[in-house]
Amino acid sequence: MAWIMLFVAGLLEIVWAYFMKQSHGFTRLWPTAMTFVAMFASFGLLSVSMKTLPLGTAYMIWTGIGAVGAFIVGVTVLGEAAGALRILAAVMIVGGLALMKAATP
Repeated sequence: MAWIMLFVAGLLEIVWAYFMKQSHGFTRLWPTAMTFVAMFASFGLLSVSMKTLPLGTAYMIWTGIGAVGAFIVGVTVLGEAAGALRILAAVMIVGGLALMKAATP
């Protein structure tokens, strides 16, 4: 169950990153509100997952899901550049996440 909560926390990190971008420096009310709601939920689920998962594993998976997910949303939704090196960097992060998951008891 901790892994599921951690995965959802990572997805919510993507959500709050997207809405933070849409808030334009916290100058738009609804995107700002959505940022903080998603942040609170993401941190809460991360915290609960850390009851049973090691700190380093939980934090790395959470930030990795958020980083790669935000990259994908940036490219697919916001039209950001997807150069070969950026894609390679994202693939390497995913590889690191897979190794961390495999190495965690």
